[in-house]
Amino acid sequence: MARTASALGRKLVVITGKGGVGKTTIAAALGLAAAERELRTIVVELSDQSRLPELFAGAGPQDDGRREKPAGARGGAETALAENLWSVTIDPDRALLEWLQALGGRVPGRVLAGSGTFQYFAAAAPGARELVSMVKVWELTREDRWRRRSQLYDLVVLDAPATGHALGLLHSPRTFGTIARVGPIFGQAEQVRELLEDDAQTSYLAVTQPTEMAVGETLDLQAGLRSQLGCELDGAIVNATLPRRFGGGELARLSHLDGTGGAVQRSALLAARSVHERARIQHNQIARLRRHDLTTHTVPFVFSAELDLDTIRSIGRRLAERV
Repeated sequence: MARTASALGRKLVVITGKGGVGKTTIAAALGLAAAERELRTIVVELSDQSRLPELFAGAGPQDDGRREKPAGARGGAETALAENLWSVTIDPDRALLEWLQALGGRVPGRVLAGSGTFQYFAAAAPGARELVSMVKVWELTREDRWRRRSQLYDLVVLDAPATGHALGLLHSPRTFGTIARVGPIFGQAEQVRELLEDDAQTSYLAVTQPTEMAVGETLDLQAGLRSQLGCELDGAIVNATLPRRFGGGELARLSHLDGTGGAVQRSALLAARSVHERARIQHNQIARLRRHDLTTHTVPFVFSAELDLDTIRSIGRRLAERV
Protein backbone atom coordinates (compact mmCIF):
# COMPACT_ATOMS: atom_id res chain seq x y z
CA MET A 1 0.00 0.00 0.00
CA ALA A 2 1.44 3.37 -1.00
CA ARG A 3 2.04 5.94 1.71
CA THR A 4 0.63 9.42 1.45
CA ALA A 5 3.35 11.47 3.20
CA SER A 6 5.82 13.22 0.91
CA ALA A 7 9.13 11.45 0.39
CA LEU A 8 10.89 14.79 0.82
CA GLY A 9 9.39 15.03 4.30
CA ARG A 10 11.44 12.05 5.59
CA LYS A 11 15.01 11.98 6.88
CA LEU A 12 16.23 9.50 4.24
CA VAL A 13 15.18 8.78 0.65
CA VAL A 14 16.64 5.58 -0.81
CA ILE A 15 16.72 5.47 -4.62
CA THR A 16 17.51 2.24 -6.41
CA GLY A 17 16.60 0.24 -9.51
CA LYS A 18 18.14 -1.59 -12.42
CA GLY A 19 21.56 -0.34 -13.50
CA GLY A 20 21.51 2.22 -16.29
CA VAL A 21 17.95 3.50 -15.76
CA GLY A 22 18.99 6.96 -14.49
CA LYS A 23 19.18 6.57 -10.70
CA THR A 24 21.86 9.23 -10.26
CA THR A 25 19.94 11.70 -12.43
CA ILE A 26 16.80 11.21 -10.33
CA ALA A 27 18.79 11.48 -7.09
CA ALA A 28 20.27 14.78 -8.27
CA ALA A 29 16.85 16.02 -9.41
CA LEU A 30 15.20 15.27 -6.07
CA GLY A 31 18.16 16.78 -4.23
CA LEU A 32 17.76 20.01 -6.20
CA ALA A 33 14.00 20.04 -5.60
CA ALA A 34 14.46 19.59 -1.85
CA ALA A 35 17.11 22.32 -1.74
CA GLU A 36 14.75 24.71 -3.53
CA ARG A 37 12.27 24.02 -0.73
CA GLU A 38 14.95 25.21 1.71
CA LEU A 39 15.70 21.74 3.02
CA ARG A 40 19.39 21.26 3.78
CA THR A 41 20.00 18.22 1.58
CA ILE A 42 22.91 15.89 0.90
CA VAL A 43 23.02 13.37 -1.95
CA VAL A 44 25.11 10.28 -1.17
CA GLU A 45 26.85 8.20 -3.83
CA LEU A 46 28.17 4.75 -2.92
CA SER A 47 31.16 4.10 -5.17
CA ASP A 48 34.68 5.28 -5.88
CA GLN A 49 33.34 7.99 -8.21
CA SER A 50 32.03 11.50 -7.54
CA ARG A 51 29.75 12.28 -10.46
CA LEU A 52 27.61 15.01 -8.92
CA PRO A 53 30.37 17.56 -8.23
CA GLU A 54 31.42 17.33 -11.88
CA LEU A 55 27.84 17.85 -13.02
CA PHE A 56 27.40 20.90 -10.82
CA ALA A 57 30.79 22.25 -11.86
CA GLY A 58 29.33 22.65 -15.34
CA ALA A 59 31.14 19.78 -17.06
CA GLY A 60 28.27 19.33 -19.49
CA PRO A 61 27.77 19.62 -23.23
CA GLN A 62 27.57 23.43 -23.11
CA ASP A 63 30.68 23.91 -20.99
CA ASP A 64 34.31 24.10 -22.15
CA GLY A 65 35.49 22.03 -19.16
CA ARG A 66 37.70 24.78 -17.72
CA ARG A 67 35.47 25.73 -14.80
CA GLU A 68 36.92 24.93 -11.40
CA LYS A 69 35.45 21.90 -9.70
CA PRO A 70 34.06 22.34 -6.17
CA ALA A 71 36.57 21.95 -3.37
CA GLY A 72 36.39 18.55 -1.70
CA ALA A 73 34.98 16.78 -4.73
CA ARG A 74 37.21 13.78 -3.93
CA GLY A 75 38.25 11.94 -0.83
CA GLY A 76 34.89 11.47 0.89
CA ALA A 77 34.41 15.14 1.80
CA GLU A 78 30.94 16.65 2.01
CA THR A 79 30.94 18.96 -1.00
CA ALA A 80 28.77 22.06 -1.38
CA LEU A 81 27.04 21.94 -4.78
CA ALA A 82 24.46 24.73 -4.58
CA GLU A 83 22.47 26.63 -1.98
CA ASN A 84 21.17 24.09 0.58
CA LEU A 85 22.67 21.19 -1.40
CA TRP A 86 25.73 19.01 -0.75
CA SER A 87 27.06 15.67 -1.97
CA VAL A 88 29.37 13.02 -0.60
CA THR A 89 30.83 9.81 -1.98
CA ILE A 90 31.20 6.85 0.37
CA ASP A 91 33.76 4.31 -0.81
CA PRO A 92 32.77 1.02 0.91
CA ASP A 93 36.38 -0.26 1.04
CA ARG A 94 37.63 2.98 2.57
CA ALA A 95 34.71 3.04 5.01
CA LEU A 96 35.53 -0.48 6.20
CA LEU A 97 39.22 0.39 6.56
CA GLU A 98 38.42 3.49 8.63
CA TRP A 99 36.09 1.49 10.84
CA LEU A 100 38.68 -1.24 11.49
CA GLN A 101 41.33 1.40 12.06
CA ALA A 102 39.11 2.98 14.71
CA LEU A 103 38.81 -0.40 16.41
CA GLY A 104 42.57 -0.96 16.07
CA GLY A 105 43.60 2.25 17.77
CA ARG A 106 46.73 3.87 16.33
CA VAL A 107 47.47 1.33 13.61
CA PRO A 108 48.21 3.36 10.44
CA GLY A 109 45.68 2.91 7.65
CA ARG A 110 48.29 1.86 5.07
CA VAL A 111 49.61 -0.83 7.43
CA LEU A 112 46.14 -2.14 8.20
CA ALA A 113 45.10 -2.11 4.54
CA GLY A 114 48.09 -4.24 3.59
CA SER A 115 47.73 -6.68 6.45
CA GLY A 116 46.43 -10.19 6.18
CA THR A 117 44.02 -9.47 9.03
CA PHE A 118 42.19 -6.80 7.05
CA GLN A 119 42.04 -8.95 3.92
CA TYR A 120 40.81 -11.93 5.94
CA PHE A 121 38.13 -9.91 7.72
CA ALA A 122 36.90 -8.32 4.48
CA ALA A 123 36.60 -11.76 2.87
CA ALA A 124 35.20 -13.59 5.92
CA ALA A 125 32.55 -11.02 6.80
CA PRO A 126 30.32 -10.60 3.75
CA GLY A 127 28.24 -7.50 4.19
CA ALA A 128 30.78 -5.70 6.40
CA ARG A 129 31.41 -3.02 3.76
CA GLU A 130 27.68 -2.56 3.32
CA LEU A 131 27.07 -2.20 7.05
CA VAL A 132 29.77 0.42 7.66
CA SER A 133 28.59 2.31 4.58
CA MET A 134 25.05 2.38 5.98
CA VAL A 135 26.38 3.51 9.36
CA LYS A 136 27.89 6.52 7.58
CA VAL A 137 24.55 7.20 5.85
CA TRP A 138 22.73 6.90 9.20
CA GLU A 139 25.19 9.33 10.78
CA LEU A 140 24.37 11.94 8.12
CA THR A 141 20.72 11.85 9.20
CA ARG A 142 21.57 12.60 12.84
CA GLU A 143 21.16 15.93 14.60
CA ASP A 144 23.95 14.91 17.01
CA ARG A 145 26.64 14.01 14.50
CA TRP A 146 29.88 12.50 15.74
CA ARG A 147 32.26 15.04 14.24
CA ARG A 148 32.31 18.54 15.64
CA ARG A 149 31.17 21.38 13.39
CA SER A 150 29.65 18.90 10.93
CA GLN A 151 26.84 20.06 8.68
CA LEU A 152 23.34 19.14 9.84
CA TYR A 153 20.94 17.98 7.14
CA ASP A 154 17.17 17.92 6.85
CA LEU A 155 17.23 15.26 4.14
CA VAL A 156 19.65 12.57 2.94
CA VAL A 157 19.12 11.22 -0.60
CA LEU A 158 20.91 7.90 -1.09
CA ASP A 159 21.81 6.98 -4.66
CA ALA A 160 21.90 3.27 -3.84
CA PRO A 161 23.46 0.51 -5.98
CA ALA A 162 21.42 -1.53 -8.45
CA THR A 163 18.56 -3.62 -7.10
CA GLY A 164 20.29 -6.82 -5.99
CA HIS A 165 23.23 -5.05 -4.35
CA ALA A 166 20.86 -2.50 -2.82
CA LEU A 167 18.84 -5.22 -1.07
CA GLY A 168 22.06 -6.65 0.37
CA LEU A 169 23.08 -3.18 1.51
CA LEU A 170 19.74 -2.53 3.19
CA HIS A 171 19.61 -5.98 4.80
CA SER A 172 23.15 -5.77 6.23
CA PRO A 173 22.06 -4.28 9.62
CA ARG A 174 19.77 -7.26 10.22
CA THR A 175 22.51 -9.69 9.19
CA PHE A 176 25.10 -8.19 11.53
CA GLY A 177 22.56 -7.65 14.29
CA THR A 178 21.95 -11.39 14.26
CA ILE A 179 25.66 -12.29 14.27
CA ALA A 180 26.76 -9.72 16.89
CA ARG A 181 24.09 -9.80 19.60
CA VAL A 182 25.97 -7.46 21.94
CA GLY A 183 28.62 -4.76 21.73
CA PRO A 184 29.19 -1.71 19.52
CA ILE A 185 28.58 -3.55 16.24
CA PHE A 186 25.18 -4.71 17.44
CA GLY A 187 24.31 -1.24 18.70
CA GLN A 188 25.19 0.47 15.41
CA ALA A 189 23.44 -2.20 13.35
CA GLU A 190 20.27 -1.78 15.41
CA GLN A 191 20.27 1.99 15.00
CA VAL A 192 20.63 1.69 11.23
CA ARG A 193 17.97 -1.02 11.07
CA GLU A 194 15.51 1.13 13.02
CA LEU A 195 16.05 4.01 10.59
CA LEU A 196 15.59 1.84 7.50
CA GLU A 197 12.45 0.11 8.78
CA ASP A 198 10.73 3.27 10.07
CA ASP A 199 8.40 4.50 7.32
CA ALA A 200 8.09 7.86 9.08
CA GLN A 201 11.82 8.45 8.53
CA THR A 202 12.74 6.53 5.37
CA SER A 203 11.21 6.49 1.90
CA TYR A 204 12.01 3.97 -0.86
CA LEU A 205 11.72 4.95 -4.52
CA ALA A 206 12.47 2.71 -7.49
CA VAL A 207 13.78 4.19 -10.72
CA THR A 208 12.94 2.15 -13.78
CA GLN A 209 12.40 2.39 -17.50
CA PRO A 210 9.27 1.12 -19.29
CA THR A 211 10.84 -2.11 -20.50
CA GLU A 212 9.99 -5.66 -19.52
CA MET A 213 13.37 -6.34 -17.87
CA ALA A 214 13.53 -3.09 -15.89
CA VAL A 215 9.93 -3.39 -14.70
CA GLY A 216 10.53 -7.01 -13.70
CA GLU A 217 13.49 -5.92 -11.58
CA THR A 218 11.33 -3.23 -9.95
CA LEU A 219 8.77 -5.87 -8.97
CA ASP A 220 11.59 -8.01 -7.56
CA LEU A 221 12.67 -5.00 -5.51
CA GLN A 222 9.13 -4.54 -4.21
CA ALA A 223 9.00 -8.19 -3.13
CA GLY A 224 12.49 -8.07 -1.61
CA LEU A 225 11.76 -4.98 0.47
CA ARG A 226 8.62 -6.62 1.83
CA SER A 227 10.24 -9.94 2.69
CA GLN A 228 13.61 -8.70 3.95
CA LEU A 229 12.76 -5.39 5.64
CA GLY A 230 8.99 -5.39 5.96
CA CYS A 231 8.97 -2.13 3.96
CA GLU A 232 7.05 -0.86 0.95
CA LEU A 233 8.08 1.05 -2.13
CA ASP A 234 6.63 4.56 -2.05
CA GLY A 235 6.55 4.60 -5.83
CA ALA A 236 8.24 3.84 -9.12
CA ILE A 237 9.74 6.67 -11.17
CA VAL A 238 9.47 5.57 -14.80
CA ASN A 239 12.24 7.29 -16.71
CA ALA A 240 12.47 7.97 -20.47
CA THR A 241 8.74 7.56 -21.15
CA LEU A 242 7.40 8.30 -24.63
CA PRO A 243 4.04 10.09 -24.97
CA ARG A 244 1.11 8.56 -26.81
CA ARG A 245 0.90 10.80 -29.85
CA PHE A 246 -1.89 9.02 -31.72
CA GLY A 247 -5.21 7.52 -30.73
CA GLY A 248 -6.60 4.42 -32.40
CA GLY A 249 -8.83 6.44 -34.74
CA GLU A 250 -5.99 8.71 -35.79
CA LEU A 251 -3.74 5.76 -36.56
CA ALA A 252 -6.50 4.16 -38.65
CA ARG A 253 -6.91 7.34 -40.69
CA LEU A 254 -3.15 7.49 -41.22
CA SER A 255 -3.19 3.90 -42.43
CA HIS A 256 -5.60 4.83 -45.24
CA LEU A 257 -2.96 7.20 -46.58
CA ASP A 258 -0.39 4.43 -46.93
CA GLY A 259 0.67 4.00 -50.52
CA THR A 260 -1.08 7.13 -51.74
CA GLY A 261 1.91 9.45 -51.42
CA GLY A 262 5.57 9.54 -52.22
CA ALA A 263 8.60 8.20 -50.37
CA VAL A 264 8.63 11.04 -47.82
CA GLN A 265 4.99 10.42 -46.86
CA ARG A 266 5.54 6.67 -46.57
CA SER A 267 8.59 7.26 -44.34
CA ALA A 268 6.56 9.60 -42.12
CA LEU A 269 3.78 7.01 -41.80
CA LEU A 270 6.33 4.31 -40.90
CA ALA A 271 7.86 6.57 -38.25
CA ALA A 272 4.41 7.35 -36.80
CA ARG A 273 3.54 3.67 -36.50
CA SER A 274 6.92 2.87 -34.94
CA VAL A 275 6.59 5.59 -32.30
CA HIS A 276 3.00 4.58 -31.59
CA GLU A 277 4.02 0.94 -31.10
CA ARG A 278 6.93 1.83 -28.80
CA ALA A 279 4.69 4.06 -26.70
CA ARG A 280 2.03 1.33 -26.54
CA ILE A 281 4.56 -1.23 -25.26
CA GLN A 282 5.90 1.25 -22.70
CA HIS A 283 2.46 2.11 -21.34
CA ASN A 284 1.64 -1.60 -21.06
CA GLN A 285 4.69 -1.96 -18.80
CA ILE A 286 3.57 1.04 -16.72
CA ALA A 287 0.16 -0.62 -16.36
CA ARG A 288 1.98 -3.76 -15.16
CA LEU A 289 3.51 -1.75 -12.31
CA ARG A 290 0.13 -0.31 -11.37
CA ARG A 291 -1.42 -3.78 -11.25
CA HIS A 292 1.04 -4.51 -8.44
CA ASP A 293 -0.27 -1.52 -6.44
CA LEU A 294 2.73 0.66 -7.27
CA THR A 295 2.25 4.40 -7.63
CA THR A 296 4.02 5.46 -10.83
CA HIS A 297 5.55 8.83 -11.74
CA THR A 298 6.63 9.24 -15.35
CA VAL A 299 9.59 11.28 -16.59
CA PRO A 300 9.42 12.08 -20.33
CA PHE A 301 12.13 10.90 -22.69
CA VAL A 302 14.65 13.70 -23.28
CA PHE A 303 16.02 13.84 -26.82
CA SER A 304 19.55 14.79 -25.81
CA ALA A 305 22.84 12.90 -25.57
CA GLU A 306 23.48 14.33 -22.11
CA LEU A 307 21.24 16.07 -19.58
CA ASP A 308 22.23 19.53 -18.42
CA LEU A 309 21.57 20.95 -14.98
CA ASP A 310 18.53 22.97 -16.03
CA THR A 311 16.85 19.84 -17.40
CA ILE A 312 17.60 17.90 -14.22
CA ARG A 313 16.23 20.78 -12.15
CA SER A 314 13.04 20.71 -14.23
CA ILE A 315 12.69 16.95 -13.64
CA GLY A 316 13.11 17.49 -9.92
CA ARG A 317 10.41 20.14 -9.77
CA ARG A 318 8.03 17.86 -11.63
CA LEU A 319 8.70 14.93 -9.31
CA ALA A 320 8.64 16.96 -6.08
CA GLU A 321 4.95 17.68 -6.60
CA ARG A 322 4.20 13.96 -6.84
CA VAL A 323 6.49 11.91 -4.64
